Amino acid sequence: MTLISKSKYLNGLQCYKLLWYYYNKKEDIPEPEATTQATFEQGHQVGQLAKQLFPDGVEVTSSYDDFAGMLHETQELLKLRKPIFEAAFRFKNGFARADILNPVDDDGWDLMEVKSSTKLKDVNLSDLALQKYVYNGVGLKINRCHLMLINNNYVRKGEIEPKKLFKQEDVTNHVKILARDIEPHLSEMLNVIHQKQCPDIPIGKQCSEPYNCPLKSLCWGFLPNDNVTELYKGGKKQYDLISKNILRLVDIPNDFRLTSNQKLQVETARTGKPHVNKKKIQEFLASLMYPIYFLDFETFGGVVPLIDKARPYQQIPFQYSLHVLKSLNEKPIHYSYLADGPIDSRPDILSNLKKLLGSKGTILTFNMSFEKRMLSEMSSDYPEYKSWFEKIKPRMADLIIPFRQFAYYHPDQEGAASLKSVLPAITGKSYSGLNIRDGGNASQEFLRVTFGQATDVEREHVRRDLLIYCALDTEGMIDILRGIKDLIN
Repeated sequence: MTLISKSKYLNGLQCYKLLWYYYNKKEDIPEPEATTQATFEQGHQVGQLAKQLFPDGVEVTSSYDDFAGMLHETQELLKLRKPIFEAAFRFKNGFARADILNPVDDDGWDLMEVKSSTKLKDVNLSDLALQKYVYNGVGLKINRCHLMLINNNYVRKGEIEPKKLFKQEDVTNHVKILARDIEPHLSEMLNVIHQKQCPDIPIGKQCSEPYNCPLKSLCWGFLPNDNVTELYKGGKKQYDLISKNILRLVDIPNDFRLTSNQKLQVETARTGKPHVNKKKIQEFLASLMYPIYFLDFETFGGVVPLIDKARPYQQIPFQYSLHVLKSLNEKPIHYSYLADGPIDSRPDILSNLKKLLGSKGTILTFNMSFEKRMLSEMSSDYPEYKSWFEKIKPRMADLIIPFRQFAYYHPDQEGAASLKSVLPAITGKSYSGLNIRDGGNASQEFLRVTFGQATDVEREHVRRDLLIYCALDTEGMIDILRGIKDLIN
């Protein structure tokens, strides 16, 4: 018998093609990326913490390989009338394991689903609806359905306190409504699974909602270079074009409705030459005051705070690179910092920057909202720096502005204005030769060698790579600034 678990049910709700692949060509589905795997691991950690709220709980220990054992062990544990973790049930073609079943009254159970998010999502309700359908089907009396979410106002002080980390939301009424549609959904999904040919599903927003689809590289492989999915803030337009078999930017008809920036992007794709608005670039350059301080942070964060005075999902800076340029043609002075060990590095970072940033000159970042937010949060957590931050805040400027405004746009940017897109387009430089090439990778590697298990040699190599990577961000900003300066000369 074909069984549809809750994860596969959610796959089916997202895309029938994804569902079909899991049952018919699973070997063709790419392995999860490192970021996705890290999310899975954090979810497991959250689940273990939630169990601490039920100290008398018992767990179904049979593995997925022992399907009959899971079902039998669950039935035996039900007799104990204690909280059960990972209880397993099958009803018709549905299969589900409950994060927590909590006994209530003489014969009822509350269903508790643990999530790493801070807010209720529709996909969570669909997850619970399938569970309720299965559990009611086998004769289990489900009293209330709860989501256990993360309380993002929780601040760590010492050991993690699960009672404060979690918040509960009763979603019983929502789940009851959705549960009515489970059987027809399962029936339709079974028909899809048993089809000989994979369903032909056009690409669309379901490729990234509610989760990034692992089949994206396969499904999007037909698109040529410089295709319409690169359209700046393309939204629904990109899929409208694809539905009309218009795949390349250069093939977008002149009468197709585009924004002014999108028109510039299409024009550069056709000519192969960058667009340059010298007046806007000049205005931006004139707004900068020397010395210029080029600043970039690297951060880590996660659902469970790793250090004191931190909240769930709060980004904690562990590294900065600072290049100081007294004039455009002078050699810059470089300062850097990298946290040494599993410490709260924020006091050191604030103390250092207070000395290094001086009292005048522009503090230049790329996508300023992030660096400004990091400084604001750090100074809120360490109030002795709050007045200093208020003084430097007016000095902060954003190097992304000329690129977001399309004062400069090169077709090689592929519709993006990020540092990683702009730097190679203007200078020809890139991050391709580095061991660490982006902020997500930097964060994961720092966490791995600082809070995880790593040899001294590994730690030394990663720390060297982190210093090289972060320095290239601020060095690249100088190159970009010099590059756009040359454009108006």
